[in-house]
Amino acid sequence: MHKKRGYHHGNLRQALVEAALELIEAKGPTGFTLSEAAKLAGVTPAAVYRHFQGREDLIAEAARQGYEIFADVIDFAYQSGQPSALAAFEATGRAYLAFARKYPGHYIAMFESGISVNRTPELANVARRAWDVLERAAEDLSKHIPANKRPPASMFTAHIWALSHGVVELFARNSPGTQSPHAPEDLLESGIGVYLRGLGLIDADN
Repeated sequence: MHKKRGYHHGNLRQALVEAALELIEAKGPTGFTLSEAAKLAGVTPAAVYRHFQGREDLIAEAARQGYEIFADVIDFAYQSGQPSALAAFEATGRAYLAFARKYPGHYIAMFESGISVNRTPELANVARRAWDVLERAAEDLSKHIPANKRPPASMFTAHIWALSHGVVELFARNSPGTQSPHAPEDLLESGIGVYLRGLGLIDADN
């Protein structure tokens, strides 16, 4: 049983977002009502509408805040791997998995709620910032591939994002019936390794 959240004047909006994140994690993005979020935040349902027009607006704000964290986490991982392009690239893949584990409510709001990143300019901008970090890492690494064999950086990025997302969805979030004999980190690392070997970016015996 959840306790009502206390809040101070001026931070009701954030209290509602935090309540929504808790409910999203527990029930999914469509498994709760605005009234439940209000109750968890310790306010009346009417108070919610002073800040959000509906549940989707509330989830969109949770997603925006998630992308802010995600972009920072990805950028930190990228910077930590410098000056090695390979280390920086691999670090961003691991950071994706770490983010999904540490911030499951945000992750669901971002990727599983059906909320478009183009819902608001603010959401679109921060989602682009996260993508740009991944694309920069891909560009750094793909410079080592002859131009005629080099995939576009956006495709490179999309492949790794898809691989990371697939590992998270199937094996890192306790999805029913998807037990793997391998740790998600190992699956991701070996998958990226196969991909990079295929592009000739790492030696076959690595």
